[in-house]
Amino acid sequence: MSEAVSEPPAEVGTFRRTMRRLLREPLGVFGLSLVILVVGAAVFADLLASAEPSRISPRDRFLPPSADHLMGTDQLGRDLFARVLHGGRIALLVAVGSTVVSLLIGIVLGLIAGYGPRWLDNILILVFDALKSFPTVMLALALVTLFGPSLTAVVVVVILVNVPGYARIIRTQTIALKSSEYVTAAQSMGASPARILRVHVLPNVVGPIVILASMDIPVVIAIEAGMSFLGLGVRPPTPSWGAILNDGFANIRESAWIVIAGGVPIILTTLGFTFLGETLRDVFDPRLKGRG
Repeated sequence: MSEAVSEPPAEVGTFRRTMRRLLREPLGVFGLSLVILVVGAAVFADLLASAEPSRISPRDRFLPPSADHLMGTDQLGRDLFARVLHGGRIALLVAVGSTVVSLLIGIVLGLIAGYGPRWLDNILILVFDALKSFPTVMLALALVTLFGPSLTAVVVVVILVNVPGYARIIRTQTIALKSSEYVTAAQSMGASPARILRVHVLPNVVGPIVILASMDIPVVIAIEAGMSFLGLGVRPPTPSWGAILNDGFANIRESAWIVIAGGVPIILTTLGFTFLGETLRDVFDPRLKGRG
């Protein structure tokens, strides 16, 4: 009697199909490779770079790339390769952490605005529009005045900038689903609003917003780098791509390697997450393919 072959769970089958379709797209493969490269370099920074990123060595100032210093050294003799790898940790920690928090808050507020009473929807829309109207730089300056330059200020700026956009998208999709037949049927059977949102609405609106969030990660990295470049983000001597760029522009006449070391990781990370996010969007919703 032959044994029955157990089939993989539906989630595993969906993941495999998604990966197959992703790997058929050249830009998707390129983006995934860059993301793996950046994430891997940040995670294994201690193994890849033996030098201490904050160790000062005045005798080794402005050294060009060599076997001992793969990206050269900066104006204080610090190893740029080690600073770039450890700066990637800061960038990814801020980008992924603040994006996840923004996404969760945006989903909750969007569901409440779309399914709740009209007066509550109007209040939340007013709050979203008020937050969205603030320029990012002005918002950053205001928060730095309150908290001082720190990672906390960067994270709060990112959350306040991203939440209104996520919440508005979720709100629009929730309003469209609120009048659907299966939601109406659940209401007639006495299902609570919380259960309707959790079981019937959330699974149908969360997919596109997650893809959008993945495409926003390079934007968040650019915000963190920009704030650190202006001296509003990570404080020295903590390594940051924006701080490395600032050092490079201040010492561009002595060495161009500092600017290159700070700029290339930002470019590669932006390309990787953008190409990966656009390919995932096309995979999950082919109707959007080719649209900007």
